[in-house]
Amino acid sequence: MKDKKESVIVEIRAGAGGKEAALFAENLFRMYKKYADSKNWKSRILDSHPSDLEGFKKIVFELSGKDVFSQMKYEGGVHRIQRIPETEKRGRIHTSTATVVALPKPEGVKIKIRPQDLKIETFKASGPGGQYVNKRESAVRITHLPSGITASSQVARIQGENKKIALEILEAKLLEKKGKAVVQKIQKKRKAQVARAERPKKIRTYNFPQNRITDHRIKKSWHNLDKIMEGRLEKIISTLQKLKY
Repeated sequence: MKDKKESVIVEIRAGAGGKEAALFAENLFRMYKKYADSKNWKSRILDSHPSDLEGFKKIVFELSGKDVFSQMKYEGGVHRIQRIPETEKRGRIHTSTATVVALPKPEGVKIKIRPQDLKIETFKASGPGGQYVNKRESAVRITHLPSGITASSQVARIQGENKKIALEILEAKLLEKKGKAVVQKIQKKRKAQVARAERPKKIRTYNFPQNRITDHRIKKSWHNLDKIMEGRLEKIISTLQKLKY
């Protein structure tokens, strides 16, 4: 079977845990970025909302390359981390979460989006400060009025480019919604990636004190968590593929 070039839009949101959750969201992004580099995939940040302290409240990015969605689809769901924060003086282990969603980017399939169905707003880009904060209203937020779905981008310095990126994200979200409706109608018991991402139940735990990562879907653990966080996800993803989860 030949490798297939694909694109996927990944969204990571900090969950419960405050600052630690935002840091975990950043850790996950860094892990996926390094994994993408090892696979020679291209990566592009589409939108990001840094936390007031450290890390990300949300970050959206695109990965494209050979069989990218067939691997990244396993990452959708609630991820949990257990570790001792640097600021923890009593050595207590804190638990935080982050949610990952991986959506296939529409390729050759078009969702009809009428201009009159869109509400387009502009705002000033936010960021860590310095020369990278655009003082003009270059960031764009688009709301699809019939569905209420929103998409935004502030990574580019030009408003037109941010609008283009936001439309790409919106199209992927609308396609995902359409696909979800079909799945629910035709095959309710099918384990779709989107359905997994919406489950409140965690799919994976990153236990730093024990240097162990556990995938609860297949009840299997791996050690060398420190190396896995550096992008060494091959064994986990290949195991999920073999078990056809």
